[in-house]
Amino acid sequence: MSAAANSSRQQTEAAEAFAGWLQGISGGSPVDAASSGTAQDWLAAERQQAAERVRAQAVPTGKSESWRYTGLRSLIDQGFVQVDEPLTALTPDDIEEVLVPGLDAHRAVLVNGRYSEALSDLGTLPRGVRVGSLQRMIESDPDALQGVLTRIAGEGSHLFASLNTAAMQDGLVLLLERGALLERPIEVIHLSVGMEEPRVAQPRHLISLGDGAQAQVIERYVSLGDALYCTNSVLEVSLGRDALLKHARVQQESPNAFHITSFYLSQDANSRYAGVNIGLGGIWARTDLVTRFSGEHAECDLQGLYLAGDKQLIDYHMDVRHGLPNCSSRERFKGILYGKGRAVFDGLVYVARDAQKTDAEMSNRNLILSANAEVDTKPQLEIYADDVKCSHGTTVGQIEPEMLFYLRSRGISASLARRMLCLGFAGEIIEALGPEALRDYVTEQVGERLERAPLD
Repeated sequence: MSAAANSSRQQTEAAEAFAGWLQGISGGSPVDAASSGTAQDWLAAERQQAAERVRAQAVPTGKSESWRYTGLRSLIDQGFVQVDEPLTALTPDDIEEVLVPGLDAHRAVLVNGRYSEALSDLGTLPRGVRVGSLQRMIESDPDALQGVLTRIAGEGSHLFASLNTAAMQDGLVLLLERGALLERPIEVIHLSVGMEEPRVAQPRHLISLGDGAQAQVIERYVSLGDALYCTNSVLEVSLGRDALLKHARVQQESPNAFHITSFYLSQDANSRYAGVNIGLGGIWARTDLVTRFSGEHAECDLQGLYLAGDKQLIDYHMDVRHGLPNCSSRERFKGILYGKGRAVFDGLVYVARDAQKTDAEMSNRNLILSANAEVDTKPQLEIYADDVKCSHGTTVGQIEPEMLFYLRSRGISASLARRMLCLGFAGEIIEALGPEALRDYVTEQVGERLERAPLD
């Protein structure tokens, strides 16, 4: 078969494999819905172009370097179809089990990718802060989103970002005007509820902070029950000059769920971004973190902790591009693997020729608790400037026997001793999460997972 014929066949397979992901609320194309007057022409055009990209793109395979360790066959075989109806039957009492005890925050809740007014509790927001449903804002004030929504992500970094843009229906919008200060965090709960058919939710989120604005956002992906479903989310974050965003993301999907997040960050001059990513749930989870600097003296801090046990794959990809001078970035990720768990860490820091005085550091450390666990780690630096301070490194190791023996000799059980040592390893990342209630909650979640993990 010729190369052209093979490419055409792959594109046809992509369109067929993900046809169900492009169904609209009424079973039609979301592009058609956009053209019917519910949004401005610019948004309809973005959806149309994304749909065309889906038809042109092939399904990523192991021959693609960025998908080399992330097989898609198990995802495609599920036959997911787009969530077609909002789920409105839940009450605040129904979600008590997924709340973080003692967390003081404004709360925004999305159910199967749709914003829920009934479950959200935003309270009184400060002047200059807007929070709400993407769908409602498109309908009522689409001009507020023009020039921001889809601008940061552009065409996206892979097929799943294009699928999300083409099927865009709802999500969360957080807009802070210049100088606005959000003193209490905003907690965004992405709640998934199983349905009769395997469903994919494709929420689209936008966080935009004007010059000098400050906010703290806590995202949590949770589920009611152990259902099979897929989340394919895109989050765009835009930080103006001197803006500050503290951002925690905790992924606790159902143990049978598939999870995809495409995160795109744009930072203007002197802005600061501090992000912490915790990956615990799902049978198959992939997160792409893409950072671009649009002004000098910006700082980006990306930290992460992931646990992967039996039958789990957790995958983090990073693409941090320094195209301007005097910016700094830190990428520090730690992984704990047990049973037959698999993890992937693929991080790239790119420093362009004109990006002098760049300060960049990337590290990935992994703790392997069983002989059958596996991690593929590849931190990379690509540097074209000559006046920079850059470093990268990776480690893969086991719990030191002497430390384990010391605890066991004092009457501590093997499972508890291992939990204590692993939490010590993970503590640096958990501590960066921010609010004490969230730190305690994640510590308990990680500890429970470790105590249930097999000892070999």
